[in-house]
Amino acid sequence: MQNLQYAKVFKQEYLLAFMNLAIVVSQWYWEEITRRMLDLAVQTAEKNGVTTEILKVPGCYDIPLAVKKLLKRKDIDGVVTLGAIVQGDTDHDRAIAYSIFPALTQLSLEFNKPVALGITGPRMTMAQAVQRIPKAKLVMSACIEMVKTLK
Repeated sequence: MQNLQYAKVFKQEYLLAFMNLAIVVSQWYWEEITRRMLDLAVQTAEKNGVTTEILKVPGCYDIPLAVKKLLKRKDIDGVVTLGAIVQGDTDHDRAIAYSIFPALTQLSLEFNKPVALGITGPRMTMAQAVQRIPKAKLVMSACIEMVKTLK
């Protein structure tokens, strides 16, 4: 029984040592929100010994295309997405969210790799978006756990 436990621990440490995750982050609301989300996600990856590659895109709507490009690579085990969709005077925030969320799910299923959703919104105020910045740590942790589960 002890050998089995040792084997599980070794496998987990081995996976972490060679895990390579990508982070796709929106530059929209960079100073207010997404730069801070990125910092937290990278810190979480580093604490877990996971290597990350960062790809910045103009806005949340651009995230699925970047994710697809990264998922095609054999050296990428999963992707974390980071962004904030803040409500304005129109329903534009919902249109963006409702188009990208299913696209990200489909990409995850198509490539059999986790795509962790760290895009907050829609129908969210700027204050709510700022409050959700710490969720970036949980999103990175979820992606790491999914990669370990699927390997």
